[in-house]
Amino acid sequence: MLKQRRIVLGVTGGIAAYKAAELVRELVRRGAQVRVVMTEHAREFVTPLTFETLSGNPVATDLFRLNGRFEIDHIALARFAELIVVAPATANVIGKMAAGIADDLLTTVLLAAEAPILLCPAMNDRMYASAAVKENMTRLVARGHSLLEPRYGGLACGTEGQGRLPDAAEIVEEMETILTPKDLREERIVVTAGPTQEPFDPVRFITNYSSGKMGYALAVAARRRGAGVTLISGPTALPVPAGVRFIPVRTALEMRDAVMGALDGATVVIKAAAVSDYRPAVRAETKIKKGEETLTVSLQKNPDILATVAKEKGDRIVVGFSMETDRMLEHARAKLRGKGLDFIVANDVTEPGAGFGTDTNVIRIIDGNDDGETFPLMDKSAAAGVILDRVKRIRDARKPDAR
Repeated sequence: MLKQRRIVLGVTGGIAAYKAAELVRELVRRGAQVRVVMTEHAREFVTPLTFETLSGNPVATDLFRLNGRFEIDHIALARFAELIVVAPATANVIGKMAAGIADDLLTTVLLAAEAPILLCPAMNDRMYASAAVKENMTRLVARGHSLLEPRYGGLACGTEGQGRLPDAAEIVEEMETILTPKDLREERIVVTAGPTQEPFDPVRFITNYSSGKMGYALAVAARRRGAGVTLISGPTALPVPAGVRFIPVRTALEMRDAVMGALDGATVVIKAAAVSDYRPAVRAETKIKKGEETLTVSLQKNPDILATVAKEKGDRIVVGFSMETDRMLEHARAKLRGKGLDFIVANDVTEPGAGFGTDTNVIRIIDGNDDGETFPLMDKSAAAGVILDRVKRIRDARKPDAR
């Protein structure tokens, strides 16, 4: 999403200005074209050379300097930008923006811009909590600007509070969201992700190798596209995506209850979790001690969450996953027909790049009409986009004006 996108980064005079260097590095890594504008006070914390080296472009600092093509810098930068990010955004620049003051290059660019603007405040916690700053931010949000709240933690003044600049990854995610077309704004999507753990004593459980990456990628992509997202996840090592309703679960029974509880109001259900088919019939209250050479654990079948949802699908779009090690098409078609799904996403986990824990996937989308559509190896974010595109295609085909 950020590849070749034109980004203007405004850096203002706060101690967090040094963190903007990491933000530039991450944007360049993702292929963005970055132009940096620094205020006079920002240059007290970080030199322009740092940003010039990282971005590969000259840093703009002077309101009254013409560039080499004899364009006025603040007009040229405003026209260049597809998105303007101010990180850190101090109380001073926030106040100037709210009042319409343009007394340096950055505030002049901001006033002349037609591109979306993302503000990332960072300051002392008492300043951030002040009535004046809150009023100014409310005014800017009402004008259509985006605001990424600062994080709680240790501050440069030696205190703790809300005022820290979010990490580069969080800022980039918000940028991705702003730049993504909101073509799923009307959808309320429930996504399941990760494995389940089925305990047979207090310290042991049955599980699988699912990392949750595919489900989390779907939740992130759906949120970027404007959907309201509920992510129901078994245990994973992944951070909770921003802007989603997150419901952590452990067992298949807990996941079943969470999914059915979230069904009311949902327009789409995407079942990407790897739910254990069986659970121990009896759970020991204390740790099972080592004894005989063999140990037998009796298993009982878990409820089929996807089939249960499909029975109550109504107008909902219901999507399943079929992770196979052999006869992928045969198994996926049987699952599609038997559960009444709109389509199923099939993959062979033995194929290179498509197994558990990878950042990539090779998927085939099957909707019952033919052998489906196979997609090449791609990262899971791109695969999530392909799956959501199919959801949108089905929704568009159901609209009255499409008949």
